[in-house]
Amino acid sequence: MTDTINIGRKDVAWSYAATLLQIGVGVILLPFILKAFPQETVAVWTIFLTVITLSGLLDFGFNPSFARNVSYVVSGVRELKKTGYLVVENNTGEIDYGLFKGLIGAMRWFYARVSVMLFLLLATAGTYYIFTVLKTYSGDHAEVYIAWAILVAINSYALYTMYYDSLMQGKGLVKRARQIRVVGQAVYLLLAIVLIVLRFNLIAVVSAQALSIVVIRILSYRVLYTGDFKRRLQQAGARCRKDIMPCIYPNAVKVGLTGVGGFLVLRSATIIGSLFLSLDDIASYGITMQIIGFISALGSVYVLAYQPKMVQYRVQNDHAAIKRLYLKGCLLLFGTFLLGGAALLLLGDRALHIIGSQTPLLSGTFILLALAVSLLETNHAVAGQVLLTKNEVPFFRAALVAGGLTLVLLFLFLHCTALGVFALILAPGLAQACYQNWKWPAAVAGELQVKACDVFNILKKYGRA
Repeated sequence: MTDTINIGRKDVAWSYAATLLQIGVGVILLPFILKAFPQETVAVWTIFLTVITLSGLLDFGFNPSFARNVSYVVSGVRELKKTGYLVVENNTGEIDYGLFKGLIGAMRWFYARVSVMLFLLLATAGTYYIFTVLKTYSGDHAEVYIAWAILVAINSYALYTMYYDSLMQGKGLVKRARQIRVVGQAVYLLLAIVLIVLRFNLIAVVSAQALSIVVIRILSYRVLYTGDFKRRLQQAGARCRKDIMPCIYPNAVKVGLTGVGGFLVLRSATIIGSLFLSLDDIASYGITMQIIGFISALGSVYVLAYQPKMVQYRVQNDHAAIKRLYLKGCLLLFGTFLLGGAALLLLGDRALHIIGSQTPLLSGTFILLALAVSLLETNHAVAGQVLLTKNEVPFFRAALVAGGLTLVLLFLFLHCTALGVFALILAPGLAQACYQNWKWPAAVAGELQVKACDVFNILKKYGRA
């Protein structure tokens, strides 16, 4: 029989716990960083965080595409398709372990190659970029270069083993994955604090991240490769990689292009802004957007946790169940931004003052604008997750256009106006508002036939799985 993808309240609870711990780690670690690091070093750390995000772009959309196809296989599908999906009636099919084994082999083949590409890219062009940034840096250059070397190595390793994430997500092991993430975050927090207190500064944060990733990968392997699973794979004859990859390439590349557009919209401001603005401004911008990013991550937990289940509902042709999950996710998203945004506006500056931060938040006007832009972005990203369950990527061209428009607006605003740091949020906000912010939520609402009464019904039944 097919292994049913069982995702329920415990999985969602652990997803929130892992996200809250991630936020908690940031909140707990932030005072140590802001107190120990000069503002210039905080800016370099912000750039490092952006580089980590850039590293994920070399995955180029294959991770969610691999995870989605793992969910198809676990749901009983015996054939992968370039576009669309096969409907499995009554969940009666057995897992095709030959297809599963071939899919795992394809994932390993892909990530082995892109991890080498990442290492070479960061070791060359990335190092030159850091060299350029450090021309105006008055701190210890050797410390930054050592931290950079560790960052390059651990991110290359993390990309090489990223197929573990695809397997965990695709098999619906949400709770176990989040439990492992909790352990990894705890390791990161404890080691980072100890090393920061010992005045290792940037090296402390990057080294703690490295150990955390290694721990997460070791635990993930133990959860995934049980004795029964390894035995079934050994007994199966693997499908040819050349038959599997063509089914994954088209949509993976589209998702990857979407990721490039998303990076240009969300992250290019830090890289381009650092060329026009002072490192002090970039530090304040980076801390402010990091906190808003935490709110966004927390708001999208519900839909992301149920992504494998929505894929299974797709192949079972249960659109009503998908609509129920989507609407619950949207309500949680808006509620999270309302509460989190109010807390940030009312308590953010006070909290930083209490801990003696050397880096302040940006103004309340900027925070309010950034919250609005981030809410609209996260809302249409959640809608995009629902559209992806159909094994279609209708938004990749729009994402690229929005990314390109963001770059143009950033250069125009920073070079031709006195907007300063406000340009860093206005540019992506305007680029997204033109199309993406409204198009994809409208597309999901139309496909699922969402009506006002559906929202009221979800509100009345809120809390039920």
